[in-house]
Amino acid sequence: MLEQKGLDRNPELWREKLDRIGAEEVERALAEPPGAYSLRKLSALVSPAAENYIEEMAQAARQLTVQRFGRTMRLYGPLYVSNYCSNSCRYCGFNRLNKSRRTRLTIEQALEDADIIAEKGFRDILLVSGEDRQFVTIDYLAELARRLRSRFASISMEVYQMSRAEYARLFEAGIEGVTIYQETYDRRAYDYYHPAGPKSNYDDRLTAPDSIAGAGMREVGLGALLGLTDWRVETLALAEHAHHLVKRYWKSHVSFSFPRLRPIQSTLASDGSPCAETPNARYRMQDMNLVQMITALRLCFADAGLVLSTREPARLRDNLIKLGITKISAGSKTNPGGYSGRNDAIEQFEVDDSRPPEQVVGMIESQGFEPVWKDWDRAFLDAESN
Repeated sequence: MLEQKGLDRNPELWREKLDRIGAEEVERALAEPPGAYSLRKLSALVSPAAENYIEEMAQAARQLTVQRFGRTMRLYGPLYVSNYCSNSCRYCGFNRLNKSRRTRLTIEQALEDADIIAEKGFRDILLVSGEDRQFVTIDYLAELARRLRSRFASISMEVYQMSRAEYARLFEAGIEGVTIYQETYDRRAYDYYHPAGPKSNYDDRLTAPDSIAGAGMREVGLGALLGLTDWRVETLALAEHAHHLVKRYWKSHVSFSFPRLRPIQSTLASDGSPCAETPNARYRMQDMNLVQMITALRLCFADAGLVLSTREPARLRDNLIKLGITKISAGSKTNPGGYSGRNDAIEQFEVDDSRPPEQVVGMIESQGFEPVWKDWDRAFLDAESN
């Protein structure tokens, strides 16, 4: 899906193409009916030249989002069940070489944290784990999902990649959405940042969303870790990936997340050497770049969900929900047992927006949006199958 256009192997050529785009091409893209995708159109909207049109892009993205989604904002809560990991991703606090404290939640412990999430009002939960197949098995996830179904209307997961058959089994157990980030679509950068572990295989990672959608999952979440490489080229590759899925799996809904690199806790191996690093500062994504990416994707994917986590600071999140975002987390804990205060195990990344859910809800309402704790019920699928 990417090789024909060289987005995976020749990012430098694409960056040169983007640099050559002028104001006329940006204006032509903005004049097109909003919501339809083409690589040419998105290239214009993420180009450096489009930085002079951010206000126009923001207004168009805001109008399109309200037309498609109304003035609503979905809320979800992440539940981390394990921070053990067999991968060596150079940017992640879960790196297997990191000597910091690890922990795993039994199903009963996970249910305790889930109860706390539910008590805060959430009916949409995201199960998160490092690559820990030894403990977070398919049986574990299936049993946990079955026991969560009475508490939550929507259960999704962000764990290790699986086979289509495994995804299908978890779909039957009650999980209806899966998020899996390619991290970077640049093959050379991918190989560098993922030197060891199951995640080190670029092509296996790239085809995982096909397995997810092929298994019948209702929602497929995509994303790139912004800050590893050039965000403009990553956006093009991400969009091509999404377009591939939209064309082939019409029953699945594609969403985009926008994780920017965040500081992580101690990343020292047992011998005292660093096992993670700070990526090249030249790729650091500025706030205005994030605005440009979000609005550009909205103007090319009218019905895609756009998801924003607590990685981002409160003030920025407050502004971004008006520009195309449709789903946000609140009051998140990114370490297993974090809600119950069971331990001080290492976090995957530092949370920037630490406001409690009720404060985030107040912010949403103050901007004229309706917080939505539940907009989906498994019974919808059950009714379709009868």
